[in-house]
Amino acid sequence: MSLKIAVIHEWLVDHSGSEKVLEQILNIFPDADLFSIVEFLPDDLKYFIQNKTVQTSFIQKLPFAKKKYRSYLPLMPLAIEQLDVSAYDIVISNSHAVAKGVITNSNQLHICYCHSPSRYAWDLYHQYLRESDLQRGVKGFFAKLFLHYFRQWDLNTVNRIDAFAANSWYIANRIQKVYRREATVIYPPVNIQDFAIYYEKEDFYLTASRFVPYKKVDLIVEAFTAMPDKKLVVIGSGPDANKIRAKAGENIQMIGFQSFEVLKYYMQRAKAFVFAADEDFGIVPVEAQACGTPVIAYGKGGALETVVPDKTGLFFEQQTVSALKETVNRFEKISHSFDATLVRKHAERFGISSFRDNFSAFIEEFLSEKAKQYVYSS
Repeated sequence: MSLKIAVIHEWLVDHSGSEKVLEQILNIFPDADLFSIVEFLPDDLKYFIQNKTVQTSFIQKLPFAKKKYRSYLPLMPLAIEQLDVSAYDIVISNSHAVAKGVITNSNQLHICYCHSPSRYAWDLYHQYLRESDLQRGVKGFFAKLFLHYFRQWDLNTVNRIDAFAANSWYIANRIQKVYRREATVIYPPVNIQDFAIYYEKEDFYLTASRFVPYKKVDLIVEAFTAMPDKKLVVIGSGPDANKIRAKAGENIQMIGFQSFEVLKYYMQRAKAFVFAADEDFGIVPVEAQACGTPVIAYGKGGALETVVPDKTGLFFEQQTVSALKETVNRFEKISHSFDATLVRKHAERFGISSFRDNFSAFIEEFLSEKAKQYVYSS
């Protein structure tokens, strides 16, 4: 008997980190039905969901939802609970906010691939309020009130899940802290085969990111501006673009958002890739390593699991200009010792085939457990 599978995603608007996980889940289970709070994918991106018809929530039809869907966050707990997945044997939620809150019954297996408990509601709560200017005032009051109730709802949904998978040990520890649940670590898929090793490194550093506060691109730009003898290429765009550009010295080349081919060109040739975010996993540093390019990363979060110190990169211990400068200067002294072949080989352990094998085995394990429970209770 074939099992009916539903896959739940938060919002489908682009093809970034969590969507790359979704893409591979759908490759594992091509007959699965797909649910999302909203779906506003451009036609040229619908290939990664296999051009499936997406079953969406009532938020899809609300005013300005296409551009302002995040503004409807207070309605999303309600919206996710209105998605009817009662006809399915297996429910897989791909969650970093509310997808795991879909309602299931005792006859269903609900697996949650968790990218993180909602960071703005939990460990980044105060940082989120500061950066959004919501520490005071009427808007701040209602934001705090909503997040208070969101945390209660978030905890209440934990018992709807049979098993958690986490995208790193860093997130598994966060799941344990917030939800008091164990999680199996399954690293997200990185399309290593799209990147080729390149041995002829040139005299510049690279960073590539969306320009939002927690990515700390401004920190990287400040540090290299203070080292005018070192060149930095910056790829990306986002809300903080003007702020970052204002800090850039003449040794910094900001080239905006670029195609994949341009990104790969610079990634292959860079002396090192610089990464300053406290990221849950961080796919881009792995992509850089797939090019044989070492990484200079902030020594916290998922980078601790993807970068091997003195073998595939170096860590700086604080998100400060001085700490990054010191590490870049240390890298300059030992850059010749990094073996591009070894750096590439390390990246290969995070490939797509590893994710598919591990995720499939994870589902099979819990299906077997579910079957045993059924036999014993009959």
